[in-house]
Amino acid sequence: MNFIKNNLANALTLANLFAGCVGAIHLILGDYQTTAICLILSSIFDFFDGFVSRALKSNSNLGLQLDSLADMVSFGVIPGLTMYKALEPFGTELLGLHLPFEIKYFGLLVTVFSCLRLAIFNLDEEQRYYFKGLNTPTNTVLLFGLYYAFKETNYFSFLFENELLLILLTIITSWLLISPIKMMAMKFKSKKIQDNYAKIVLIVGGIAILAIFQIVGIPMLVIYYILVSLVFQKQLN
Repeated sequence: MNFIKNNLANALTLANLFAGCVGAIHLILGDYQTTAICLILSSIFDFFDGFVSRALKSNSNLGLQLDSLADMVSFGVIPGLTMYKALEPFGTELLGLHLPFEIKYFGLLVTVFSCLRLAIFNLDEEQRYYFKGLNTPTNTVLLFGLYYAFKETNYFSFLFENELLLILLTIITSWLLISPIKMMAMKFKSKKIQDNYAKIVLIVGGIAILAIFQIVGIPMLVIYYILVSLVFQKQLN
């Protein structure tokens, strides 16, 4: 019984890693629906490994390391591969110039900065009720959500038909991962309404966005989350 108690959270973390690996493979193969399913599973496992760990009081240094390593694949490699795939059609072309390398490799900057963000997060003890910078799962939802919506509905074609905009998106999201900007965490510090205005605005607006735009609304929800976090910077602590 103690073995299960001490390792259940780690098993969920490894399930997150497994789903992320499968999702990455199918993303490379162009099977975006399977990748989307794998990301949903990874997110569920990522949430419940922490929940189970706290509930069973089975926190450990091993669990902390496993969590970051699993997130690196599910929410670090996959968004980098997403931008890699998005830039792939442009070959060596950038603003009419022929470069000596394919620009799709720029997309992997997201993976590099995701790794840096996860390492910083492990060393930072301040991020309890807020995040410094955009967390890796949310960044993954933004980038893969945009690409998936484009592939399924042809929305955001203005973005995916312009290599410069894609590179700018890569640079901006890479910076957001390690930026000092406070981003909202869905942890309630108190039950007072005035202390939770930002979360209420996010939840109400988020529901409306998803109800109106559905699949297209998923990346839009992340943009809304960033904007709400910026507006309520002083209240995030």
